[in-house]
Amino acid sequence: MPRPLRVAIGGIHIESSTFSPHLSTADDFEVTRGDALLARYDWLSPTQPWAADVEWIPLVHARALPGGAVDRATYEAWATELVEKLGAAGPVDGMLLDIHGAMTVVGSNDAEGELVTAIRSVLGPEPFVSAAMDLHGNVSQVLFDACDLLTCYRTAPHVDVWETRERAARNLVEALRRQQRPHKALVHVPILLPGEMTSTREEPARGLYARIPDIESRDGVVDAAIWIGFAWADQPRCRGAVVVTGTDAAATTEAARELGGHFWAARDEFAFVAPTGSMDECLDTALAAAADPARRPFFISDSGDNPGAGGADDVTFALERMLARPEIRDGSRRAVFASLVDPQAVAQVADQPPGSPVRVTVGGRIDSRDPGPLPLDGILEAVADDPDGGRCVSVRVGGLSVFVTSRRMQYRLLDSYARLGVKVDEVDLVVVKIGYLEPELFEAAGDWLLALTPGGVDQDLARLPYRNVVRPVFPLDRDFTADLAVVTG
Repeated sequence: MPRPLRVAIGGIHIESSTFSPHLSTADDFEVTRGDALLARYDWLSPTQPWAADVEWIPLVHARALPGGAVDRATYEAWATELVEKLGAAGPVDGMLLDIHGAMTVVGSNDAEGELVTAIRSVLGPEPFVSAAMDLHGNVSQVLFDACDLLTCYRTAPHVDVWETRERAARNLVEALRRQQRPHKALVHVPILLPGEMTSTREEPARGLYARIPDIESRDGVVDAAIWIGFAWADQPRCRGAVVVTGTDAAATTEAARELGGHFWAARDEFAFVAPTGSMDECLDTALAAAADPARRPFFISDSGDNPGAGGADDVTFALERMLARPEIRDGSRRAVFASLVDPQAVAQVADQPPGSPVRVTVGGRIDSRDPGPLPLDGILEAVADDPDGGRCVSVRVGGLSVFVTSRRMQYRLLDSYARLGVKVDEVDLVVVKIGYLEPELFEAAGDWLLALTPGGVDQDLARLPYRNVVRPVFPLDRDFTADLAVVTG
């Protein structure tokens, strides 16, 4: 009877803005090992038929909210643990590499390439490696060469995260059982776009990703994947990519060329997923809309400081503009600002009873760009513990509830608002540090605008000081012919 396949699982999962002053350290990460790591994967609880007769070997997995570059010592500690455990596991047939794909480590321009190189130094050339990634990751030549299978999410907002990880694992197991190393083909597409212009809710991304099932149905093709890439890192690997894997070299090469061509051809069709404007323009529209119940709650995305893309989460620009509005200050309009990370401010007021008058300075401690730290004179409205944000407080200033958290978080779930006593359908305006609205907020919104605010993940890419991305790249450059060469492996 043949022995079970042995497959290791591990990875480091974060996207990092090189334009954000935030430094990601071990405190930002959730780390799982052993049985807790295996318990993350639905196909093992219970074990699906395709995953039977496989010995799954947990190494270590570290995952964090997007942020700035990862501290070198933090990265090296987990990379060392991963490769040491891999070496101690004995011979394996394959590895599932569970990563984001847009990690930056201090001193490295290709962190995932560095990680997979370390893994290969232990694995050797024969075992198969399958990478499960975010579509906002990057596929460097090093990563492509070292992996046998690569796939990524097909939705943004991401609602197929676990489906993607299962697909990467299943593709790996099936390739190992065929005892045939997959053929693979890569096309780099010289496009650099923010996620808020490439949501799969809207065209052309919706139609582009809708091509994948047809391509995968072709003889000799196993998987097709499209990476939008990560716009907020200034690195040569940051650009769009298409990877097709399969059992037939010609079929995979032709499919990658075709899909890369469709991606490039759609470049001028990409647009923001919501109407945009400056923060003041968005406030003008939102406050006027408060008279119409059908448009409440009105959401404004404070997109330049979105922690879900790597923003510091403490830029005070949008909050200052809200506080300058008389109808918010005097309570004529009910509003929420979600949120600022400032553990020092939380500690200063959280032990006081709700209803207490408070005076506290918030924000601008990580990203101090104008206007920097802001004073709040108000009432302590609520205190709560949040699984993402830690100890959180709401400070009421006139009609505005200002949420302040102990840890960086993204207010994407309605339960997080409710913990601080806010039902969003009872307010006029919610300003949230986010890009495109995540599903619960999208459903709750009466209307929505995307404010082009300053920050480490500024949506106006022309305002960012790129020096290292490979040029030309659209839309920073427009008058050029793309080289859509296919690289095979």
